[in-house]
Amino acid sequence: MKFTKDDIRRGMALYAVTDRSWLGERTLAQVVEQVLRGGATFLQLREKKLDRTAILAEAREIKAIAARYHVPFVINDRVDIALACDADGVHVGQSDLMGRDVRALIGPDKILGITANTVELAVAAERAGADYIGAGAVFGTTTKGDAKNLSLDTLKAICQAVSIPVVAIGGINVGNLPRLTGTGAAGAAVVSALFAQQDPEEAARTLRALADQMVAGHG
Repeated sequence: MKFTKDDIRRGMALYAVTDRSWLGERTLAQVVEQVLRGGATFLQLREKKLDRTAILAEAREIKAIAARYHVPFVINDRVDIALACDADGVHVGQSDLMGRDVRALIGPDKILGITANTVELAVAAERAGADYIGAGAVFGTTTKGDAKNLSLDTLKAICQAVSIPVVAIGGINVGNLPRLTGTGAAGAAVVSALFAQQDPEEAARTLRALADQMVAGHG
């Protein structure tokens, strides 16, 4: 694996998940560059509507930017795209695991992230070869209509139940990120608090400082 387990844990601090719905006149590559320059530590390309050719072209462009910043780069759900562009890994939800051994599909050297919103699912994900868990939605979300809120107590229980890092996701912004302190989360995954901002670089800088404080404050 190009990134060690320690690299992955550190990468959870400010985990950026792309969303093109707020780009306006900007390109996704431009905003990704700003977000990484501001201090995002991990990058997930999430595309639900583009066709395979468009996603693959975009993935290759974004991968090159992430590589310049030495930031791990994973693809949401699409194992085929992750393998085709030689991304650092893939992040999958529970529905994408049905009947599939994703770890076997991507091999031992790629990063595997799995969404898990209960202790039982988190433990199963670790057994299935996950390198990290995504848990949420901690503060609600407008990005995923089917996401249910996850209490901070449950987040803490998930963090305590597994040995791999857990990144919190769902409605996280500058106002509520500090509330994750004490949960054991290795960081915060952020969508609109980065990609919907007028100045994504400054937003990333502010969020990164808060994330570092949060992680340091677990005790």
